[in-house]
Amino acid sequence: MTAPPSGPHASRSAGAAPIGHLIRAGYALGGDDGCIADARRCALAFLAQAEVDYPVSVSARARDVTQLVVSELVTNACKYAPGPVLVELGITARFVDVVVWDSDPLVPAARAADPGRIGQHGLEIVKAVSQALLVEQAPVGKRITARIALSDTTAGSV
Repeated sequence: MTAPPSGPHASRSAGAAPIGHLIRAGYALGGDDGCIADARRCALAFLAQAEVDYPVSVSARARDVTQLVVSELVTNACKYAPGPVLVELGITARFVDVVVWDSDPLVPAARAADPGRIGQHGLEIVKAVSQALLVEQAPVGKRITARIALSDTTAGSV
């Protein structure tokens, strides 16, 4: 991937893609003002570069959902966990995986729907728009992975 992340809050590291991923990129975010917007820009740049370099097609819906998921997960990490936030994006021919790591070991759970509740809907939203959602405790903190369909036909009813 040649497009670097933008802004002073992000850094890029790329390595050998795990089995199934055509390309992946990782970004370290400082958790300060501007890092959420930086994360969204990095996600869009990643998807655009993947379309240039590999035989993948990313629908407008997938771009929008990826930005939403990145925004919600990074917002939660910045709000509830001290220290840096790591974002990793990986893409296959059918999906983009958004992985967010933070230092808080508390594993969040999506709450029951409550139209009267103000705020705290982020994980519910991510769960609703993702094909799969995995929350794992890590040796330090936790890692949340959301899988998003690249095409509208793969997305099913989402």
